[in-house]
Amino acid sequence: MLRRPAASLALLLAVQCMGAVLVPHSLAEQVGPAVQARGAWGVDSLLLQFAQRREVRAQFVEVKHLRLLARPLVVSGTLLYQAPDLLEKRATTPNVEILRVEGDWVTVEIPARRIRRSLSLQDNPVLWVFVESLRATLAGDAATLARFHRITMHGDARAWRLELAPIEPAMRAVIASIDISGRGHTIREIEVRESRGDRSVMTILEGGG
Repeated sequence: MLRRPAASLALLLAVQCMGAVLVPHSLAEQVGPAVQARGAWGVDSLLLQFAQRREVRAQFVEVKHLRLLARPLVVSGTLLYQAPDLLEKRATTPNVEILRVEGDWVTVEIPARRIRRSLSLQDNPVLWVFVESLRATLAGDAATLARFHRITMHGDARAWRLELAPIEPAMRAVIASIDISGRGHTIREIEVRESRGDRSVMTILEGGG
């Protein structure tokens, strides 16, 4: 089973990776004309739009509800995704903390405390599977995504919610569910629920640095 520090890292990666697939504001409400004409909008067309983006930058505000804290923790910053495998979540408030995944490596930096730590995904099998399943979302790879999660789509292109429920028991011990909601092909909110009760809600803001 994944140790608790790695579980917390997995949660951060979940938010980071899923947040990175939002589209720039200029593309906010687009739905492909051919898809609209066929009336076939759904998971496949959503992932197809994600697959067409090579780089995305955005701002976020994340509210973390943690059992160990009396009040929710509010974090804000920027997100970056660059195809095929670079993901970065850079928190700027209340503290600077950088979480970056590239290839097989995850790096965490906390400049104020002079901390910089890296770990290999291959040495953390559950985290590895988790990251790869999220990369499948970014790549528009429905088959790989379905290999690791039960996928449920609610609503339509005007207002939708994508529910990801981990299939692997080891993953379910860490993450209970990931709910992604949006309009058109734009992600607006991501909620990650941990199996032990903690949860985070990220709101995606237009634009980015």
